[in-house]
Amino acid sequence: MSENSFGRLLRVMTWGESHGPAIGCVIDGCPPRLKLSEADIQPWLDKRRPGQSRYTTQRREPDHVKILSGVFEGQTTGTPIALMIENTNQRSRDYGEIAQQYRPGHADITYDLKYGVRDYRGGGRSSARETAMRVAAGAVARVILRELIGPQLVIRGALTAIGAEEVDRANWDWAQTEQNPFWSPDSEIVPKWEKQLDAVRKAGSSIGARLEVVAEGVPAGLGAPVYGKLDSELAGGLMGINGVKAVEIGDGFAVSCLRGEENADPIRPSDDPLAPQFLSNHAGGILGGISTGQPVIARMAIKPTSSILVPVPSVNRAGEAVEVRTKGRHDPCIGIRAVPVAEAMMACILADHVLRNHAQCGWL
Repeated sequence: MSENSFGRLLRVMTWGESHGPAIGCVIDGCPPRLKLSEADIQPWLDKRRPGQSRYTTQRREPDHVKILSGVFEGQTTGTPIALMIENTNQRSRDYGEIAQQYRPGHADITYDLKYGVRDYRGGGRSSARETAMRVAAGAVARVILRELIGPQLVIRGALTAIGAEEVDRANWDWAQTEQNPFWSPDSEIVPKWEKQLDAVRKAGSSIGARLEVVAEGVPAGLGAPVYGKLDSELAGGLMGINGVKAVEIGDGFAVSCLRGEENADPIRPSDDPLAPQFLSNHAGGILGGISTGQPVIARMAIKPTSSILVPVPSVNRAGEAVEVRTKGRHDPCIGIRAVPVAEAMMACILADHVLRNHAQCGWL
């Protein structure tokens, strides 16, 4: 299996399976002499960790990260950074019934069609368990951004809808995302989501979600105008997160309903001729593939969890008709734990572009 890495100057490769002994990643291209320890990585993994509320999978994994290489006496050395998390709470027996069956909506059938073999225990490589290592890599990327750009670059994510129940943007408060199990910026929607997810879980089903990730303090000039567009690489990175079925930058699909003068982001002079003032941000902080200096905004749609107790028609490896129901511990809404993953992917892609821009333009 190829294609297990992303990035150009900051390259991240992940390895391991959901029910294997461990998962891990190798981060290549991190500059030397940056202060880095496991304490810089662990808090971000704790945000994603399963089993923190009744609204996520009850698989209990501490997700304690270990730095295996690339750091010496508390500093990065410039060599590949290897990170590892041991899997400690697998229950592979839960998947015995689907060893020869394909879960509809899951990658089971496509893995078998492509490779002729698959790890049916939790989906193997296709499991969202893999995203823990993206979060770990994102923590390293944040260290790079903090060193090269400064603390003014802030990346935050929020859940904006579960099913048809959306947040009220008039109530948006970033501080609230740390006060509830949904990363919701609207405290008033939380009781509705709790009731909705309790009903979904009781029914043995799952539900989709939407989320938003925003990077503020991004300098102008990141990205390239043709094949290295910041928005195309950001969209590709976010689309690669398990369960994501749509990504939009800025106003996204809504721009198709606007006239040109409505979609344009007017520009006015400021005290700094190199930092003009934008009066709106329909573009989501990116024009022509290059960052404008405004907040970079991306939104994602996450499908319902494919592993559910509700029987769904399918086939087995012999091509026979079956009905599949998946036992085990699964998120009724995978969108909840996707928020820190989306933040991490934003961090990795921005850090990669910062290093690339420094190499070409040398403005850092």
